[in-house]
Amino acid sequence: MSTKPLKTAFRDTIPVLTGYLFLGIGFGILLAEKGYGIGWAFFMALFIFAGSAQYLAIDLLASQASLLSTAAAILLVNARHIFYGISMIDTYKGAGLKKLYLIFGLTDETYSLVTQPRAEGNHRDYFLTVTLLNHIYWICGCVLGNLLGAALPISFDGIEFVLTALFVTMFTEQWMSTKDHRPAIIGVMSTALCLFIFGKSYFLLPSMAVISGLLLAVRYMGKEDRYA
Repeated sequence: MSTKPLKTAFRDTIPVLTGYLFLGIGFGILLAEKGYGIGWAFFMALFIFAGSAQYLAIDLLASQASLLSTAAAILLVNARHIFYGISMIDTYKGAGLKKLYLIFGLTDETYSLVTQPRAEGNHRDYFLTVTLLNHIYWICGCVLGNLLGAALPISFDGIEFVLTALFVTMFTEQWMSTKDHRPAIIGVMSTALCLFIFGKSYFLLPSMAVISGLLLAVRYMGKEDRYA
């Protein structure tokens, strides 16, 4: 692989680097406060690699939740990746064995980068490099946070809000980078509606389904307009 995908991917992932370091540090600190050491932080970041799911896993571990309850909770939290994955079928087509890692490493932030149009270069090398760099950032953040949490005798109350802050920052950046705000408006309105109807425990899957349906409808209508 040439150095160009690495340079481009590193430049594009700098915002993710800053976000993942602080988000990972928050996770590592909370994990340390529950009595879990650096080994837990490293291997959870390596093999789970899911911010919201790992935050949830801390309480599940501390409460000694059953395997079935843990699996169900993680599935609900990460259900949005079902829709992410469907949209990436053509994008990752022909990636060979790399596809296995690309699927595993498809986070929200990685998805936002690999779905951006690339004018030149080997797209698959770029996809793989972005995914790998983001994974490395996350591991470093989690390990560093765990070390800080074990070493610093101070209170870290409220640090879990870093996850919400990262999503708000990404939403704002996406809003400012495009003139077509329909997807963002559809996402916010659909989520709010489903939250009101189904409640905070069950709104995720219905909201993803509604968002996907509306986005497909908007895309279909756009094609119809072009051929009219």
